Amino acid sequence: MRRVRQHLAKPRIQNVPLEITSCMARLSGRVKPGMTIAVTAGSRGITDIPLILRSVVNALRDLGAEPFIVSAMGSHGGGTTPGQERVLHHLGITEESVGAPFRMTSTAIEMGTTESGSNLFVDAEAAKADGIFVVNRIKPHTAFRESLASGLLKMLSVGLGKVPGATQVHKHGSSGLYSGVLEIGLLALKKLPVLGGLAILENSAEETARLEVLLPEEIEEKERELLQYAWGLMPHLPLETLDLLIVEEMGKNFSGTGMDTNVIGRWKDMDVKGPITPEIKRIVVLRLAEASEGNANGIGLADFTTRKLVESIDWKATLTNVQTTGFWGRAFCPPFPGSDREAIQWALESLQQPQDAPLIAARIRNTLQMEELWLNEAAFSAAKDCEKIGELRPLKFSEEGDLLPGE
Repeated sequence: MRRVRQHLAKPRIQNVPLEITSCMARLSGRVKPGMTIAVTAGSRGITDIPLILRSVVNALRDLGAEPFIVSAMGSHGGGTTPGQERVLHHLGITEESVGAPFRMTSTAIEMGTTESGSNLFVDAEAAKADGIFVVNRIKPHTAFRESLASGLLKMLSVGLGKVPGATQVHKHGSSGLYSGVLEIGLLALKKLPVLGGLAILENSAEETARLEVLLPEEIEEKERELLQYAWGLMPHLPLETLDLLIVEEMGKNFSGTGMDTNVIGRWKDMDVKGPITPEIKRIVVLRLAEASEGNANGIGLADFTTRKLVESIDWKATLTNVQTTGFWGRAFCPPFPGSDREAIQWALESLQQPQDAPLIAARIRNTLQMEELWLNEAAFSAAKDCEKIGELRPLKFSEEGDLLPGE
């Protein structure tokens, strides 16, 4: 394979704290001196999230408020207080890094019922606050495609809902997730003291591309608009068909499903509308990121993996997550020979590729970092908008069979 660079959209905010300070001025008059405000911290690997949260905290404090951090990640971290605090620490989110105290709990309380009978659950510490400020990235979801996806409404309905809230929304199944997020999220805006939210959009290189503070009355309409913008920034593979994809690392810090379904084109029993691309015959995933805290949700999207990855799985954390979502197929464990080399070899053998047929193969670090990747010659010939930045070289392995970093 050779290392190549894709030409992806990369708008970027140069001074994130300055931009947030400017945006937060919209809350002037809504934030009263002495107000306690719960600021949400999720489990996603958002670039510069400690800096973003610290900037939000500073802006709220400048307005006279007393901000604190609550974990808003549904069932991630095993659904426990220590587990969720560890997830935040892996992301660099600590009391010191954000400049505000944590008020952590695994308890959610019921705050209302929708017309269809769904309950609104909210983090018990957030429920005590005078105000709630939601912080989340807006991007396409990995279980449905609609005009609303991952964003502020999802943080209100799933993230702040802890295990019971996340479980309830996911019981709708993939076809009902959108309506669940929307209905419960809108009830949260009516029932909870939501002051607004910071919408974060990232470019294809994981850099902060856009920041907007949305007021409660704007959230639904503005989120729909921002999601369309986010689709244009998504990282993607430069081919629509592949025989083999090697994914070096998966994890919850990259995507809710470990590997972003919008990148790999695999949804596993999801009721997804529209064409699904790319089409990949075999996917091999080699490692589980340490920041995923053992949660290997999404391992079932791969065809082969390694013994090292399987031995790093915390099945309690993984199955708590999968039980919450109800998407069991995404946790089915694929075959796992001992090493990276063997896993790749098994995948190649399983293709039963004719000797004279060109193999189209790619290698990526993970489904977030996609600007640079590795393609074999047949893949490079078929790829769109890629430039060579390396020479063709064979994959290299350690004596133990671990795949070595690409050149």
